[in-house]
Amino acid sequence: MSEQAVPSQINDWFAGRGWRIRRHQRQMLEASDASRHALLVADTGAGKTLAGFLPTLADFTEERLDGKAPPDGLHTLYVSPLKALAHDVQRNLLTPIEEMGLPITVETRSGDTPSDRKRRQRQKPPHVLLTTPESLSLLLSFPDSFELFSGLKRIVIDEVHAFATGKRGDLLALALSRLQAIAQDMRRAALSATVASPEAFLEWLAPWGDLDTVELVEGEQGAPSEVEILLPDEERVPWGGHAATWAIPQLYERISKNRTTLVFTNTRFLAEYIFQHLWDVNDENLPIGIHHGSLSKEARRKVEGAMARGELRALVATASLDLGVDWGDIDLVVQMGAPKGSSRLLQRIGRANHRLDQPSRALLVPGNRFEFLEATAAKEAVDEGRRDGEDFRPGGLDVLAQHVMACACAAPFEEGELLAQVRSSLSYAWIDEEIWQRVLTFVATGGYALEAYDKFKRIVRDNEGVWRLSHPEQAQRHRMNAGIIIDSEMLEVRINSGRGRGGRSLGKIEERFAASLSPGDTFAFAGMSLEVVKLQDMEVLVKAAKASAMIPSYGGARMPLTTHLADRVRSMLVDRAGWARFPEDVREWLEVQDWRSQMPGPGQLLVESFPHAKRHYSVYYTFEGWNANQSLGMLITRRMEDRGLMPGGFVANDYSLAVWGLKSVKDPAPLLSPDILQDEFIEWVQNSHLLRRAFREVAVIGGLVERQHPGKRKTGKQVTFSTDLIYDVLRKYEPDHVLLEAAWADARTRMTDVGRLGSLLDRAAEELVHVELDRVSPLAVPVMVMIGREATPQGSVDDELLLEAESLAGAAMRVDEAHEPH
Repeated sequence: MSEQAVPSQINDWFAGRGWRIRRHQRQMLEASDASRHALLVADTGAGKTLAGFLPTLADFTEERLDGKAPPDGLHTLYVSPLKALAHDVQRNLLTPIEEMGLPITVETRSGDTPSDRKRRQRQKPPHVLLTTPESLSLLLSFPDSFELFSGLKRIVIDEVHAFATGKRGDLLALALSRLQAIAQDMRRAALSATVASPEAFLEWLAPWGDLDTVELVEGEQGAPSEVEILLPDEERVPWGGHAATWAIPQLYERISKNRTTLVFTNTRFLAEYIFQHLWDVNDENLPIGIHHGSLSKEARRKVEGAMARGELRALVATASLDLGVDWGDIDLVVQMGAPKGSSRLLQRIGRANHRLDQPSRALLVPGNRFEFLEATAAKEAVDEGRRDGEDFRPGGLDVLAQHVMACACAAPFEEGELLAQVRSSLSYAWIDEEIWQRVLTFVATGGYALEAYDKFKRIVRDNEGVWRLSHPEQAQRHRMNAGIIIDSEMLEVRINSGRGRGGRSLGKIEERFAASLSPGDTFAFAGMSLEVVKLQDMEVLVKAAKASAMIPSYGGARMPLTTHLADRVRSMLVDRAGWARFPEDVREWLEVQDWRSQMPGPGQLLVESFPHAKRHYSVYYTFEGWNANQSLGMLITRRMEDRGLMPGGFVANDYSLAVWGLKSVKDPAPLLSPDILQDEFIEWVQNSHLLRRAFREVAVIGGLVERQHPGKRKTGKQVTFSTDLIYDVLRKYEPDHVLLEAAWADARTRMTDVGRLGSLLDRAAEELVHVELDRVSPLAVPVMVMIGREATPQGSVDDELLLEAESLAGAAMRVDEAHEPH
């Protein structure tokens, strides 16, 4: 595209700022002008969002309007995974619009948008609407959606890697199909900094998977990131733990030397924990903030505003700030603990500096020796520009059921036409006529085991084969309950304002954690020490406390170790020549392991067995992540019980699993035979809370169980109770119910990493290496240190773990005796 093809208003604006239009920004405009869909993969700081919006801005320039009035109605939809991201983009989009004097109106729409504004947006929409997948799906459920979207020209999907492979991606894929049917000339654009496999995303983006209609635009290379791994000044890299609190003094020193530092942790628990430790050493009283998803909207906005104005010296955050928030003057990004994946690390590093031509600086702080190896693997992957990510999976049937209901709320539909729409997306191209009829039957009656109950009758079919709502009120019920994100039931934490009334909200904590609190208990939250005054309804009333004893524990926040990083760590363990680049104590750790036992080589499954403290231990080096290791631990202990090996328990981390019992395991092979997935696994999942929890989620998403009725909301306990009852009925009378199938799919993939378990068992069948030792090995120490951690009182936990780690490490590293047989 020539300079002339870019409208002069845009050219002049770039020139006025001292910028040039980058090649990828020009190509996005070119693709749009050629009526093609486009996927842009470009580094953070490359002006991705502006590139995505450039064709929209161009359509409103004087040159292209050519004397005509700007068009009425919705022109461009922008979809992001986070509400905060939409607000951030609005700020950054309004600047070029105002400075160029373009006649474009921009608004946001999310769950936080007031209802009167939502109504007005449907009647008199802005030119550009910034929204989330859930809000878009709700918009499509209104009868006026056909009129609202009929003139839609473009949809821009930001940070597409963050949600396309999950259920929110399924919902968006269905919305794209629906929009394309309403506005056939609509063009799709998706943006990402960290897509590992562009081909898969191109296919996901394309209608009917037609790759000829989509262009891949690759951004200009930015300056390479500068990634450093922090090591202890004097002491050695810790054996166990993952909080990396050993680094607090060094971290504080870095914070005091930089203008602004962003400190990422992998869980909300760790965010509160690290914040507290930083505050304890904050002698200079530097302004340090905290940000995570459980804090109140007001608390998050306040911190975001302070950060944008450059008022904070450091901010401790979770994945809540992984994406898109554009603060150009962050000097340093810190990753506390293991990064878990190279794409995630790249995404976080990209929060620093936010300029393409200057390197972003990052500091990795490993919590233990395996995390040091993982940090090294992630740094080398980033240096090589290698990315990783989750694979696409078939779209969820519960999400499809929700979409069918949304379409019925908008207008009666003919089932063949809607099926064709649904199958035009990659996520649902697999849906055949038989599955489609099962989904329709479920939405219409709840399934044959539930069809006697009127409450499950949502849509009816007339003699012409047209489906419509069974009653107009079904539309309101659908809109109140639609959505994909099913949080653990949360209780509001409020400052006690006297006489048992709650004042300002600080955020939310999980029901399970709240249930363990009593008046007088203290805990740290939102960066404060709080004392419980009382628990009432769905609230915890608190006041400021003088001491802090406990920290909220959040479920489901554990990030999986990517296969890519796991493979890199395994390769490091057998690359003896490469050990020279490691610190002396890490090198010695690996050398003694190699001498006393063996290294788990690629393609192998190493199992070590040894006695310790009057029990018999086996450590399985899987490198398959915590989820898979947890599942494997449950399955192995069941098998041990059946074989009279008297198991005592197990503990897992991302790299290994330690199982113990009163009898020694002479041969682990029978405990790992592949039929464990057919036998014990199925029995275990069916009888555990796992499938019930998965069923609860799909029942809510699929619309079988409502969280909200007009004027009232169900508690988590009520929802669980009703889904448990239905679950038991379906298992007994309709085991092939579409929601049980959806729950199985969830339980097998998301909650247990069954695919990784399967490959692990295949490896065990082919190359299992069993080493019997007389005591703990060096490689086993990090997982062995975890045993008993949960049962240790909070105050003494660090001291006791330190003593245990020293004792285990001393035994493991002792080499002053005869060489032990492999």
